[in-house]
Amino acid sequence: MGKHNFHEKIERANSSSVKWGLTQTMFGEADILPMWVADMDFKPTVEVAEAIQQRMEHGIYGYTFAPLSLSEAIRDWVKTRHDWEITLSSIIYNSGVVPSIAAAIQTYTSEGDAIMIQTPVYTPFFEMIKKNNRTVVSSPLKLEDGRYQMDFDDFENKLKEGVKLFLLCNPHNPSGRVWNENELKKIGYLCHKYNCLILADEIHSDLIFKPNRHVSIASLDEKFADITITCIAPTKTFNLAGLQASALIIPNEELRTQFQDFQGRQGFFNLSIFGLIGMETAYRYGAEWLDELLVYLKNNIDTLNEFVERDIPNISVMEPDGTYLVWIDCRELRLSDEEIQERLIKRGKLGLEPGPKYGPGGEGFVRMNIACPHEVLLDGLARLKKAFV
Repeated sequence: MGKHNFHEKIERANSSSVKWGLTQTMFGEADILPMWVADMDFKPTVEVAEAIQQRMEHGIYGYTFAPLSLSEAIRDWVKTRHDWEITLSSIIYNSGVVPSIAAAIQTYTSEGDAIMIQTPVYTPFFEMIKKNNRTVVSSPLKLEDGRYQMDFDDFENKLKEGVKLFLLCNPHNPSGRVWNENELKKIGYLCHKYNCLILADEIHSDLIFKPNRHVSIASLDEKFADITITCIAPTKTFNLAGLQASALIIPNEELRTQFQDFQGRQGFFNLSIFGLIGMETAYRYGAEWLDELLVYLKNNIDTLNEFVERDIPNISVMEPDGTYLVWIDCRELRLSDEEIQERLIKRGKLGLEPGPKYGPGGEGFVRMNIACPHEVLLDGLARLKKAFV
């Protein structure tokens, strides 16, 4: 038992929580156990609250700049956790990874340009492409022996058609697949060969289960770093999404200047004072908390696997290499996606993400968020069984 209490159940109703406060809006019913949107039901490392409280008590919340110490904390975290040496000058800030994806699309491409994704994938990838009047090009992932693999022949053929930007999801959401060094090298080589920029969404990169290891594609070769915009944030790692704080690592000075110029045209000035403080504090003092969290999450995943295998054998769980999101295959139920959701909501009173939300290849799947106290997980599993057995 570690020093941090992940068993604690914290009442989140009436806190403007998207996860807990919008069940009626999302599922048409109020009495739903929400295990959908990707935030955790755990308090972050206590140092974050203490640092924010201390700054709040100062009493003046005027214009604030990002201190050098924040960039140093990010540099040190990336080096320690991911063995990637970055320069302080390569780091810039934005309010979130999705706003950074949208900004990168607008900075580096023009209307009508082709942007490639690998479906099924995180919904805002194709939403941001479409909303910015770019063209979605999909290189679908292949499902082989219960794991996703990249189709490099298809990937290269799509690049040949003139793709300007590739959105890489690593670790992969919704499946939790962590792409390995060889896969990333192939991606980097092909994108470099065909003059395609890479935007690497690495927001889940700290949530990796041993023996898996996260590798940033930009760390593998200077040529890859020269064409890559990497997005990171403490928000998934430490459950700080409401603080609206993220960072981009852009080693190429020209690309970095282009992005900053776009931010200037947007009128972006800086992060909020509490976002800056929360991000730096989490990266400086959150390692022990994170290590204990990963053990707790892995235990939840093991519990889920054992329960499904024993009690709901007509569905199957894709074992995640990382993240706290679990991709569940319901295709053997022989139900439509509408029927799957109806059973979950009406019978199980359980709110999960529908697979088609993640694009082609998501049909017949649902995504479950297991970042909750073990007792809540057991309740969710009982509801899952009630829905499908």
